[in-house]
Amino acid sequence: MKKPSLPPTVSPATSGVLRRTLLGGAVLLALTALAGLLAFLTRDEAPAEKPKPEASSPHEGSPPAAPSASPSPGDPGPDRVEAGSRPETGDPVDFGKAAARALWSYDTRSTSHKEHLAELKTWMTGESRYADWASVKRQLPDAVLWERMSENRQRATAEAAEGRFPQAFKDAMANEPGAITEAYVYVVTVHGRQSLTWTGSGAGAEARSVTLAVQCRPEQPCGLVGVLPQVLP
Repeated sequence: MKKPSLPPTVSPATSGVLRRTLLGGAVLLALTALAGLLAFLTRDEAPAEKPKPEASSPHEGSPPAAPSASPSPGDPGPDRVEAGSRPETGDPVDFGKAAARALWSYDTRSTSHKEHLAELKTWMTGESRYADWASVKRQLPDAVLWERMSENRQRATAEAAEGRFPQAFKDAMANEPGAITEAYVYVVTVHGRQSLTWTGSGAGAEARSVTLAVQCRPEQPCGLVGVLPQVLP
């Protein structure tokens, strides 16, 4: 039995579009004043080890107000949405948790690499000015790795146990609360767990963490902007 192949986790760099969105967008200009933050957003080094989730509620710390859009009546919560189903929600934290589950879930037995990428691309915001598909794609297995995983009939499911606005983002919003209204791009950190299975009754699991940029304009469903190169606490 072949040893299972694992998909990539956190990318060491982010593309120019996401960098401009995060550093050039008015809503996040205040982040650059925080010591060391600009350095890690633009560096090409490997990211540090993923932090462990803290014991806290998903919306701890009175995060900045989200747009007024809300899930449709009867819409299941993000922890119950199928990994490939993009939720119609206006809550950036709920959307971020659902998007993280989608990034961490796959099934090489029934889905081709091309189909997997196409499905995840539907999660992106429709505003090309902000969408950074390259930063998302770097989190995913490439075609060669997918083929090796497929030989082992590898699949993964995921849970998103906690989602929250990072402290740096909350501080930026507190310093300049009106700046969000230009792009409505929010930063969300998600902690969860990925469970893997493969041929021969093999199984395993690991903790996962990711920080996402999410766009949630008022009265519109959220869309994924991109993935930050390092997890923000």
